[in-house]
Amino acid sequence: MSSEKQRLGSPVQDHEDIDKEPAAEKNSLKAEILSWLQILVTAALIAFVLNTFIIANSKVPTSSMENTIMAKDRVIGLRLSYRFSSPKEGDIAIFRFPDDESIYYVKRVIGLPGDTIDIKDGKVYKNGSETPLDEPYLKEAMFPEEDMHFEVPENSYFMMGDNRNLSYDARYWNNTFVSEDKLIAKVVFRYWPLNKIGKVE
Repeated sequence: MSSEKQRLGSPVQDHEDIDKEPAAEKNSLKAEILSWLQILVTAALIAFVLNTFIIANSKVPTSSMENTIMAKDRVIGLRLSYRFSSPKEGDIAIFRFPDDESIYYVKRVIGLPGDTIDIKDGKVYKNGSETPLDEPYLKEAMFPEEDMHFEVPENSYFMMGDNRNLSYDARYWNNTFVSEDKLIAKVVFRYWPLNKIGKVE
């Protein structure tokens, strides 16, 4: 019968051929779905590992770090930076806000463990120096306020914003200092807005 169909050019297939095609299509569809599931699961695992152990992604909602980081900029911090070394003066860090640890803040490290910080006439002095800190990153000079004195405890840091006149920072917190275990990452890169992509210092 089969040879007769071929001789006559019949388009009709044998029943056994018709039964095989849907099964093959089903197997192909299953393989495709499994392939996509593997890709999605792998991507999710990579994203989880990156966000948990390697990087921290943060949106800066206020103008407290202008002009270094503008309001609504998005930045990436490296978590590994503070796993293998201690923060340095001048680092921009993502950390848990000491007065409410459910909130992440972004500020600059000004005082290290054991430092004394004095703020006089709108300038910052460290460790009794008569020369104020050189802070070229500031948006503008600080408005003079009452003199302030801080002594940074061990394993803690004193943080301030670059836009000092509009920054709610360690000068005003109830819990003045950020303990080292609350530091999340060192900010290294801005990825939004697109016209400002690049390294952050």
